[in-house]
Amino acid sequence: MFLSLTSVIALTLLAVQNCVGEPLCVLSSSVGSVVLRGSSFHVYCTFKCKCKGSMCSNHPPTLQGHKHSPDQYIAHRPSCPHAADPCGLDILVGYPPDPPKIVSCIYETLKSRNGVVNCTWNRGRDTHLKDHFELWVRTGSGNHIEVFNVSSKRAELLSTTFSLSRLVQSILVQVQSQNALGSVESSPVNYTVSDIVRPSRPVLQQPECSSRYCIIKAETSVKIQSLQIQIKTSQEQEWKTHPDSVTLTSSSQAQNISSLEPYRSYDFRARSKFSTGLWSVWSESVASWTQEEAPSQALDVWFPPDVKPMTIYWKEANTSISSGRILDYRVRVHSRNRTIMNSSTGNKSFSGLFCADCKVTVWARNSKGLSPPATITIHRIKANTLQDVRAVGINSTIAISWRKLEAAPAEYVVEWYPEDPNLKEIKWVRLGKNNTRTVLTGISPWVCYEGAVFAFYNEDLVSRTKFKRVATLESAPTLGPSIEKMVEGGKTIITWPELPRIHRRGCITKYTIYLKWHRDNKSHQKLYFARASDRKYVMKDLPSGRYSLMMSASTAKGESPAGQKIEFFVEENTQLPPLLVFVLAAPVVLFLCCLCNSATVKQRFREYFYCLIPEVVPDPANSKWAKECTREKGKMSLQLPSGSAGLIIKEDETIPVNVEELSKQICDTPTSLSSPPLTSMSPETEQTKLLYPCLPYIKSLSQDSDSSDHTETSQDTTVDYITSHGPELLDAYDQEDGDEPMHFVPSLNIFIDPLEFGGKLTLDAVKIDCSDFF
Repeated sequence: MFLSLTSVIALTLLAVQNCVGEPLCVLSSSVGSVVLRGSSFHVYCTFKCKCKGSMCSNHPPTLQGHKHSPDQYIAHRPSCPHAADPCGLDILVGYPPDPPKIVSCIYETLKSRNGVVNCTWNRGRDTHLKDHFELWVRTGSGNHIEVFNVSSKRAELLSTTFSLSRLVQSILVQVQSQNALGSVESSPVNYTVSDIVRPSRPVLQQPECSSRYCIIKAETSVKIQSLQIQIKTSQEQEWKTHPDSVTLTSSSQAQNISSLEPYRSYDFRARSKFSTGLWSVWSESVASWTQEEAPSQALDVWFPPDVKPMTIYWKEANTSISSGRILDYRVRVHSRNRTIMNSSTGNKSFSGLFCADCKVTVWARNSKGLSPPATITIHRIKANTLQDVRAVGINSTIAISWRKLEAAPAEYVVEWYPEDPNLKEIKWVRLGKNNTRTVLTGISPWVCYEGAVFAFYNEDLVSRTKFKRVATLESAPTLGPSIEKMVEGGKTIITWPELPRIHRRGCITKYTIYLKWHRDNKSHQKLYFARASDRKYVMKDLPSGRYSLMMSASTAKGESPAGQKIEFFVEENTQLPPLLVFVLAAPVVLFLCCLCNSATVKQRFREYFYCLIPEVVPDPANSKWAKECTREKGKMSLQLPSGSAGLIIKEDETIPVNVEELSKQICDTPTSLSSPPLTSMSPETEQTKLLYPCLPYIKSLSQDSDSSDHTETSQDTTVDYITSHGPELLDAYDQEDGDEPMHFVPSLNIFIDPLEFGGKLTLDAVKIDCSDFF
């Protein structure tokens, strides 16, 4: 049998017999037990019994073809029930070794007089066989060769170490590789020890750091010439070599690493070198924090005008700005050098009621102090808006662009935020005056964003231009709004909350309301549309009947499924229309106005509802007496009410009174009435005399002098005023009539005191006192 082996590592031939107590078989190969991969060879199997057999190879066994030889050499496996154990032969397949290629030999010094040499070589391709390596080393000019055996490994690079005295100056190295298919040697390599020598790795102590530098101490086993240090922060992946290398004069040396940032975690590692030779292996890294400093830069503060209540935001300072761990933020609200409020907070925003011309200053504080102040003005004067502001969503980013202005501002600020009013995810970026575009990153998909571009000309003069709502990814909403209805008279009010963000899938463009009803055995439907910002819709003048209502939301990519379905009933409206109510009420109001202008109606109303009419003290300047006084200077008509004896004086019967002008000196001294009172005067009277010493008056009840018809019915209480010539006037009146003297008293006996006159009474200064009438 001939086998062509291209991928078989080991070949196993099996043959069995059913001959009990006899040798099984004999297997042999034409090339032995190790075969070069890709070659052909013969395998022979000889049985001592005659039976039907088979030949297999590999594991699990694979049936192979065979042929019978004329001398009855048969490879077979009997199929009888008493089969014996099979016999077989193992054959290894592989390649002869390649010549090794020496990569390097390194001499590492130790504290002792000897060092260690480590040589590395490349074995070449994998032979799939067991290989054996020997390292031949010859020192100096002698012929003595030291042999170092190296066990076989599957690794591509192999290495071995051996001791070497410091006195040796050069070595010759060669590697031999062998296996069952052959052996081969590498080319010899000659090394000068001073070129391959290196120190052992240094050991770093824990660094001592301030805010800007760290002191690194390294220890080595022997005295070295140079020490190189590399650093990196905890967030960085690549090491950076410090530009300065130190020449060490002893086995322990300190190096100052400067130009560091405050409050940073740094990793350090080091390696050393003699004046010649190679650098040592890098040491184990050590880590340390630099100390804090007061924050070096002001915060980036922003005031978004649309946020209610008014809120000041600032960005969290990164480590390079904060220079330490921020403890809190200090906020001061002030106006024109007057501090209104001081506060501190641990948040990145501050809300409050700010005055129109207020300014807000914010500081960041760490353990070392405060940052420079960042001030923002609340009041802003509007400037001309920008032109052609565009926003386009592209691959999880939003590109913003605008046209450059003729008068360039000092800076631009681009603000953006999700349209959800419950989320205060305000973000902004500041740009230079020459920028006309920016790309916003960190944009969430399926979220609708709003924003604006601000152009700052100075602290107060600002223009603001909003850009349209934009989303980077959009689809039709996955859910319709849940609605609530309320029927009020002829109005049906529908309200709905904003869709949850997860169901919006972009920017909502409109809401569609589906109203359905049945009438006259027919189904009817009407559509209503609401804006994206609306949360309420009013449907007016719906006819009475039963209705069903559903609602959907739409984006630019499609419409959502209809939401919750509700049913409601509209009752017939029994209320009169406002126009009809006005037409019916107008004649009634006009009729009542006409009645109010009738004197008879007024009189009857006073008679029946006199208790509802408030008591009004009339103005004495409107009395007939005052009017007659103004018409006839120097004369007054005194109308006396009917006395207790039944004296009746008609309205047109007047008594002329001569008014005499008194000198001013008379009023300088308080005067009293001419006749002493019969009874002591009350405290009110005394106080009155003190307040008005030269303007005495008396009180009486008189008839209403509006008209003669009302003289007997109207009993209004008024005060009649007389001059200080009252006694002479009464005497003259008595003499003319010839009857018994008339006392000037009211017809009702309210006053029992006699009349007292004195001083001068004028209508320009009169005091009315009605408290003693009843």
